[in-house]
Amino acid sequence: MLVKYIGESFLLGLTNGKEYKCLGVEGPFLRIIDDSEDDYLYSAISPGSMNAPYETGRWQIIEDTMSGSLRHAIGEQSGLAIS
Repeated sequence: MLVKYIGESFLLGLTNGKEYKCLGVEGPFLRIIDDSEDDYLYSAISPGSMNAPYETGRWQIIEDTMSGSLRHAIGEQSGLAIS
C-alpha cells in the first residue's frame, strides 16, 4: 500500500507531497514508514505531528489493496483521491 501525505511538513515525520509505504491499517491508524525510516502509527483521517496537534494533513491513496483497506480506513468514497 502506498499513500501521499498532503499537509504541513515536520522534522523526521512526514513531508508534504512525499509518498510513504503503508504497512497496514490498525484500527483508526495507518502504520507508515516515515522520514525517520522507522514505522509509526498515524491517524488515518488527520495525520500530523503530535507537537502541533491542530496542524494536520490528509492522505492521498496512491496504491491500495484489492479489498480497499486504505479507502475504508480513510473513509473515502470509491474513486476519490486515488491516483
